[in-house]
Amino acid sequence: MATPSVPQAQETAPSSPPPAAPPHSRRAARKAAFAAAVSTSLEWYDFFIYATAAALVFNKTFFATGSEVVAPLNSFATVAVGFVARPIGGIVSGHFGDKYGRKPVLVTAILLMGVATTLIGFVPNTSITWLAPAMLVLLRICQGLAVGAQWGGAVLLATEYAPAHRRGFYGSFAQLGIPIGVVMGNAVFLAVAWAVSPEAFTSWGWRVPFWISLFMLFVAFAIHRYLEETPEFQQVEAKLAAAPAQRRSPVLEVLRHNSGTVLMAGGTYLVGIVMFYITITGSVQVATTNLGITRSDVLAIILIAAGVLVPMVPLTAYLSDRYGRKLIYGIGIVGMGLWAVPMWLLIGASSSEDIWPLAVALIVSCVVMSFQTGPQAALFAELFPPEIRYSGASLGYQAAAILGGMAPMAMVALINGEVANLWRVGLLIAALSVLALACLVALARRRA
Repeated sequence: MATPSVPQAQETAPSSPPPAAPPHSRRAARKAAFAAAVSTSLEWYDFFIYATAAALVFNKTFFATGSEVVAPLNSFATVAVGFVARPIGGIVSGHFGDKYGRKPVLVTAILLMGVATTLIGFVPNTSITWLAPAMLVLLRICQGLAVGAQWGGAVLLATEYAPAHRRGFYGSFAQLGIPIGVVMGNAVFLAVAWAVSPEAFTSWGWRVPFWISLFMLFVAFAIHRYLEETPEFQQVEAKLAAAPAQRRSPVLEVLRHNSGTVLMAGGTYLVGIVMFYITITGSVQVATTNLGITRSDVLAIILIAAGVLVPMVPLTAYLSDRYGRKLIYGIGIVGMGLWAVPMWLLIGASSSEDIWPLAVALIVSCVVMSFQTGPQAALFAELFPPEIRYSGASLGYQAAAILGGMAPMAMVALINGEVANLWRVGLLIAALSVLALACLVALARRRA
């Protein structure tokens, strides 16, 4: 079977504006972008609240050991399990998404995430030592499978409906789910922490954010009922229906002909996913355990920092439509590398009496991350032809997830309970940015 040609990613602005999409196409693109934003927001809300609960509660309940190092390591280990499952979800969903359509796989992923997250809220406090951790691990695996399947479907829903010259901007709506999910999760945790006593929060209040995930079922129904399959996949279906040869597995086609692209794409994102989860999750554990900052103050700062991403993600995606995906994406990589060590020095200078260094550290972190997050959806989608795009984009994105999910554990091990060791975390992120930049350069040369 001949290797399918891969379209070149858009790298420069066209000399003259392309013709506007017809009104019905613009309406469909806006509807698809809105559906992608809503579905990813709720999906990432579900995925992130587990990490927040692991940082605030699970290390004191299900995994309590009396050690400031061992307890959070055990708790964050279950967080990492979800990241290990994400590539599996990407592989399975990529196969079915390229063969049978983006929409049915996306709907299935939303349903799986909603059910698994709701059930986490019902995990019992039991005297049987192994039961609750085993249930958490199983349900966290289901979350990882769901988010691994969902990202590719939402991204392709947004980009394959979009006009070619606006794919970065429209694709960013799928990426918007990341900061919106963080904002929603932290807002709900803050509301519950404000409404109940600390003892009640640890006992049952932490369960409320998980029960809210039942709303995911209604979102899945709405997408199934009111949204059509993407135009590009409809063209692929028509092409394959006319072809007499039986089609091979899309995942195998990606691994056979595009494995280098997948690995380099994942390498470019490794620094982003590590910095994100250390910023959003790891800093909660460090600030509350090692620096003595209150839980409410930390959650409020993270809510503000993630809120900065909401306008920045579409802005940087728009810039990628104008000036090129890889340029804007590369600015994000360099920015994260340069900010990594100063960020953690500022965090180390924070205390319960002076939380402003922590706020500056996390807000600037989110600003520099946005330059990678914004153009990422369109960049990864444009690396692969439509026939294998779901598989290729999902594998490239989820390839970094395994190591990214272990970032909070690595952070705890590097710090080892000593605030003086915080700079080590920044050095790790800086080293990963060098690796990411090398992968981006190699990817650009490969595409050329």
